Amino acid sequence: MAAQAQPPPTQNPPELEPVKTSITVVEKISAETPANVTVLDSIALQQSPGTNLDDRLRDVPGFSLFRRSSSLAANPTTQGISLRGIGSSGASRTLVLWDGIPANDPFGGWVYWTQFVPGEIGRAEISRGAATSIFGDRAMSGAIGLFSLPAEKLHVRAEYEFGNEDTQDISAGFADVWSRVAISGAARAFTTDGYFIVPASIRGAADTRANVQFVTGDVRIDHYTSIGDFFFKTSILAEERQNGTVLTHNSTGLGTVSMRYMREFTSDSLSLLGFHTREGFHATFSSVTADRNTDRLSYSQTVPSQAVGGAALWQHHQSRWNVLAGADVYRVEGASTDHLVPSGLRVGGGTQLQHGVYGQADATFGPLRLFAGVRHSFAGQGSQFLSPNGGFVIGKKRLRARGSVYRSFRAPTLNELYRDFKAGNTTTKANPALVPETLWGAETGFDWVGETGTFRVTGYRNSLDKLITNVTLSSAATAIVRQRANAAAALSRGVEAEFRQRLRNFTGELKYLYVDSRYVTGFRVAQIPKHQGTAQLTYQREGTLVSLGLRSYSYQFDDDLNAFRLPGYASAQFVVRQHLVRALSAEVTLENALNRQFYTAFTPTPNIGAPRLWRAGLRWDGRLH
Repeated sequence: MAAQAQPPPTQNPPELEPVKTSITVVEKISAETPANVTVLDSIALQQSPGTNLDDRLRDVPGFSLFRRSSSLAANPTTQGISLRGIGSSGASRTLVLWDGIPANDPFGGWVYWTQFVPGEIGRAEISRGAATSIFGDRAMSGAIGLFSLPAEKLHVRAEYEFGNEDTQDISAGFADVWSRVAISGAARAFTTDGYFIVPASIRGAADTRANVQFVTGDVRIDHYTSIGDFFFKTSILAEERQNGTVLTHNSTGLGTVSMRYMREFTSDSLSLLGFHTREGFHATFSSVTADRNTDRLSYSQTVPSQAVGGAALWQHHQSRWNVLAGADVYRVEGASTDHLVPSGLRVGGGTQLQHGVYGQADATFGPLRLFAGVRHSFAGQGSQFLSPNGGFVIGKKRLRARGSVYRSFRAPTLNELYRDFKAGNTTTKANPALVPETLWGAETGFDWVGETGTFRVTGYRNSLDKLITNVTLSSAATAIVRQRANAAAALSRGVEAEFRQRLRNFTGELKYLYVDSRYVTGFRVAQIPKHQGTAQLTYQREGTLVSLGLRSYSYQFDDDLNAFRLPGYASAQFVVRQHLVRALSAEVTLENALNRQFYTAFTPTPNIGAPRLWRAGLRWDGRLH
């Protein structure tokens, strides 16, 4: 039968949970790990005011998209994730799994955050670092597991919000459970006029608001039988964006079908899964004159792609040891076709086949638990990679110490190999000669859990080689040309800390990340601030929730030569939710409450982030009688 649903967010604060020691791969199969795993349940996700899921996950130190951007206005190709300051381009170096199925874009590795309905996510598990062999490619800086809310009997969720910039947001979810079948689904429609991404002081007739309109939905069916559990899920996304000038826009159609078989024995678990994703991406690119009054079309681009993949996992449990082993395969194909203006055609594309086998084991000796694992991967284009890891955890009462060492990699995506693109007047060229990035990492830390508080700290060191970044070929006042390339080696060192304290109906949280990422040449790795942190204070009692948050970032550079410096900034967020009657509640949210202007890019024109955004609405979350 399906598990019980998460408690509604109007209840009193829950008891503090113990330290998470594993990350869920698929339902009922988890990989024990010595890494720092953060879990955000549905209550924690709803305490953050972000419009889309990526904005809510920014409370996790080190989580960021390329160029400080938000999926509310950013081009999809910049929506890859960086954790712990590993990432200098729009490609994602973090694997995202949704109910165990990869959610990264098949062609470019970025993530369409608009495909997720935030109110329908039951929990998010974030594992920073590559301390487990399970995930392989695209998990060089970690993995994020997203899990839908479990199905309940005749349960309905519906929400409507409106806000400034003519924002309209409507979503709904449903679920029902019979004796052996559970069905659930969700849908969301969103539109906003968006905001200008160029400062008013230099704005011209060519500038328009960057915005997004999208419709997304998914349906899931679980069938429970005597020979195992069967899972079927399908999801779709249709998205349209204006990218900030009259002639630049893009659209995406994305669909995924997935199936899984799961069976549990006395001491063993077995899972088999497969999925197929198809996508169509269209975009236009232009050049803007120096006075920003004329927008000239450069080319239009069409990128169809598709991916098919599968995996088999087996886990064996004993009282003092566990083993997890598996194999996976992933094949993607796609092409980028550019119609140049005034005439011409440019085509690039290909296929990529990856597969691997892995094993992971842990054993307990009194208060000490030891970990070891290895993965062998065929990374595509004839390259192979071996990823070993090892670690330990030792705990006594409320204190747990941990440490691990690991080796990981990321293969270049078809997007990096074959697709050119423009951002403003900056052109970035593809490079079919790219080879995989590599990483040697080590970390150590400890966790303390008290009755009303927790404290976690981790120090880490990552040695990167062949890091793929955008290398500047030429730079002028009105145009910049870059190309993706395997740059020099880099070293990333840092410390992350999290503190949480509950006092009656109040919960306070402080989170901080320090990271120093530099190439061996001495230049800072682009798009990575040295300091970032969040603070949040939440009051929760019966039907009332009030949450105030602050996010702060130090300066970072926008390019490999450290010529364009993006100043640091801080922003405040606010959420108020009040239960009204039965399952109905009202909510008001505020992002960038102080309306701070901050820079997100120099292309070479300066780009700015979102102004103050507010939303208000009603939410129904309850069972139909």
